[in-house]
Amino acid sequence: MKYDAIVIGSGLGGLECACILSRNGLRTLVLEKGKQPGGCMQSYMRKGLRYDTGFHYVGGLGEGQSLHPAFRYLGLLDLPWHRLDEHFDRVTVGGRTYPFAEGFDSFARTLASHFPGERHALERYAQLLSNVERTDPVKLLETGAYAYLKETFRNPLLTNVLGGASLKMELRRESLPLFTFLHGNSSFIESSWRLKGDSSLIVRSLSDSIRRQGGEIICGAEVEELIEKEGKIVRAVCTDGNVYEGDIFISDVHPAVTSSWVKRSGKMKPVFRSRMARLENTFGMCTVSLRIKSGTLPYFNWNHYVYRKPNVWSFCAEDGPVGGVLVSCRVPEDGNGYTDQVDLLTPMRWEQCRKWEKTCVGNRGEDYRQMKERMADQCVALAEEVIPGLGGRVAERYISTPLTYRDYLAAPEGSAYGTRKDFRNPLLTMLSPRTPVPNLLLTGQSVVLHGLHGVTMTAFLTCAEILGKEEIKRILKD
Repeated sequence: MKYDAIVIGSGLGGLECACILSRNGLRTLVLEKGKQPGGCMQSYMRKGLRYDTGFHYVGGLGEGQSLHPAFRYLGLLDLPWHRLDEHFDRVTVGGRTYPFAEGFDSFARTLASHFPGERHALERYAQLLSNVERTDPVKLLETGAYAYLKETFRNPLLTNVLGGASLKMELRRESLPLFTFLHGNSSFIESSWRLKGDSSLIVRSLSDSIRRQGGEIICGAEVEELIEKEGKIVRAVCTDGNVYEGDIFISDVHPAVTSSWVKRSGKMKPVFRSRMARLENTFGMCTVSLRIKSGTLPYFNWNHYVYRKPNVWSFCAEDGPVGGVLVSCRVPEDGNGYTDQVDLLTPMRWEQCRKWEKTCVGNRGEDYRQMKERMADQCVALAEEVIPGLGGRVAERYISTPLTYRDYLAAPEGSAYGTRKDFRNPLLTMLSPRTPVPNLLLTGQSVVLHGLHGVTMTAFLTCAEILGKEEIKRILKD
């Protein structure tokens, strides 16, 4: 059978592209190398509880807000979303806690109560956040986020507080574009939401929609080569020997891996493959998933970012103890007011994993286990600054590192957010969905924006190359 569209990789972006295309009448196939679809939206089961791997909260789901039309079209608004408190994020720096408020005016006003001398600058910043979709993207791409904050605000503590809720992106002051920083924060200020349940709800909803619309999803199908003929990709060859023919191919896999599949090409020149291979990757994450003893920790309806030192823009580059941690709480599904799960996330550089880079899952030895336990201990200790006695409430904990991301999600260097965007070189680091091969497109975290919001909007951008920009505008018209 020949398909209209073949999507390689079933992460969020791949599933969303397949859902959009199949809904528009294209015979669509999704090829996934793993045992189940979902990428970092997967969850896993341990002793009766499901744990998320990459999803914790999302912004902009309210009616009239930035993500609402896309999720409505994808059928994801029907999931059990739970809105966070007005003060949806809290940042603890230097022993003091600063709340982020929902709504752009409230956001500026709340922070101005802590930094009264910066009121006008905060109002201008909130206005920029609220208008980010209508601001010249070239200017934002060529401006550094850290430089912008330093020039806008006189108080260096405020610069760090504003960066403090951004572990949902790579806080690298040497490279982070203002474009990425603003887009990564603005939707959460519109409104912030958790799922009452695990992220596999999203995966199942999209997968069911694809199948209802005549699409197929095949797991255990690892692509090893894309065959080009007369300037276009004509088939995908998998390691099990199966071959799938299609008219259009979309890759939700890292661009360097994708370009390596096109081994004999008249369109994809070696210089393009070399460029993709040289792209730097964002850092990975160490995630500590805690199972909480029943009835010991009241549910808190916000996220808490806690930092050991005031300079949040450089802590990931330090050696030594964990410098910052995101504390996120699972909504109680039985409504009893106590949570069963808490996740702790901290950035982790690939250099910290190189010692075990060539080892296999389950065969990394005692020193790897001890390293993970030390990281977990440090994360818990830092979280106890805002949740006293947290360690004593933990029944079990499960720890993942960038090696886990690499092994299970095929993310080079265990990257949490795909390739690194760099305001100093935006033309080379900001990828579009297009490749030199006209019927091979890209989607996912490395293209334009990352995070659930960014990947979703990128999926529609990718599909616009197939369905047309006007059709996508019509779809997203709220």
